[in-house]
Amino acid sequence: MSNTPQDDLFQSSKMTFGEHLEELRAALLKAVTFLFLGFLVGLLAGNWVVKRLQDPLKAALERYYESQEIDKFHQRLATRVEQGETLPADLQQVANLPAEQARAAILKLMGNDRMIPQEMFIDAEQVLRELHRHDPQRFAELKSANPSGHLRKADMIRVFLWRSLQDDGRVRVTTLSAQEAFMVYIKASLLAGVVFASPLIFHALWSFVASGLYPHERRYVYLFGPISLGLFIAGALLAFFFVFQYVLDFLFGINAWLAIDPDPRISEWLSFALILPVGFGVSFQLPLVMLFLERIGIFTVEVYRENWRIAVVVIAVISMLLTPADPMSMILMAAPLTVLYFGGIGLCLFLPKGRSPFRNPLD
Repeated sequence: MSNTPQDDLFQSSKMTFGEHLEELRAALLKAVTFLFLGFLVGLLAGNWVVKRLQDPLKAALERYYESQEIDKFHQRLATRVEQGETLPADLQQVANLPAEQARAAILKLMGNDRMIPQEMFIDAEQVLRELHRHDPQRFAELKSANPSGHLRKADMIRVFLWRSLQDDGRVRVTTLSAQEAFMVYIKASLLAGVVFASPLIFHALWSFVASGLYPHERRYVYLFGPISLGLFIAGALLAFFFVFQYVLDFLFGINAWLAIDPDPRISEWLSFALILPVGFGVSFQLPLVMLFLERIGIFTVEVYRENWRIAVVVIAVISMLLTPADPMSMILMAAPLTVLYFGGIGLCLFLPKGRSPFRNPLD
């Protein structure tokens, strides 16, 4: 008599092909139902998701325009100093200049937001109010020369006004069609729904798959499933909270070099913001893939060690394919993947070698 797991475990529970299809249909129907319910819940969180996905882009736009405006401000001050005007030569000197020594009044809008400088002439009454508060002697002189309180432009004070970057329309993400914002909201709600319903969806699909696995095969899934999920989440979080900053700064640096101001669209950014974390999450499965190939005998630890240089080249090519067309994102993916490659070697070395899940456990 054949002593195989199929005889011992599945002899009384064999199903026809049609019955398997019916079980698959039921599992898929449950998964789609859970996804729909998750989407309905995601509609409540869609607005929040859209705002959070915009955070890295808005922060990069603020850094870009802050740098641009401060550079222009420095250039204007330097030009006037070269022309013989008595003006501070840089922004820090402007901020520290005492009021009684200033040819320009310093108005700084206080707040926690990032600020950018803007040079302008302010109206006479505001000038008088500021002078009365900061320089009473100068205020008295102007009042005596102009009893009516009306000032000519020549009498007005040049002001270095600081305004919040959040009030700058250039740091806002735009849409170019009436329906674009609605579609972005639906996509964000669907994304939130997938996250909310993923445990139930996974359970529905797993119940179908697990019924055809041996107990030792299920044990491997229970062991490596959480590890795989953890690696995926780590890769996605690394991309969202760390990689985005450097990738966007690099891309906007190209804009500054070419003197082309960015005007990002929300739909294009949403696609970028989803593809990059998914690419990082998938690529972070490398140690488990290496362990899998080593356990089924395709590669050995010695092969991994001897061919690490080739592996680094392969990692660079994979990083190029899984990231947008810029070198910064490729480097930021290739670097941790190289570390994970050597981590995979360690996993193969130190993880106990039990019976392969691809062998007959009763052999």
